[in-house]
Amino acid sequence: MEDVLAVYARPRDPARPVVCMDEKPFQLLGHVRDPLPARPGRDACQDSEYVRCGTCSIFVWTEPLRGWRRVHALAQRTKID
Repeated sequence: MEDVLAVYARPRDPARPVVCMDEKPFQLLGHVRDPLPARPGRDACQDSEYVRCGTCSIFVWTEPLRGWRRVHALAQRTKID
């Protein structure tokens, strides 16, 4: 772990960029009942019951020392991803 932290501590070198990549699977959820909007004196109400609408994957690449990032979302998540 210390070796990885040493890489992140290096000064920026355009010839040897430090690029980080992460993938997050995400579950898509829908409402069973429409949420009730807020009214005077009452908060908005949302039912905790949900319908599962599938999964997707979100990929992020970042080069923090340059201030660059790229995000790519896939409409579905498969074994190949």
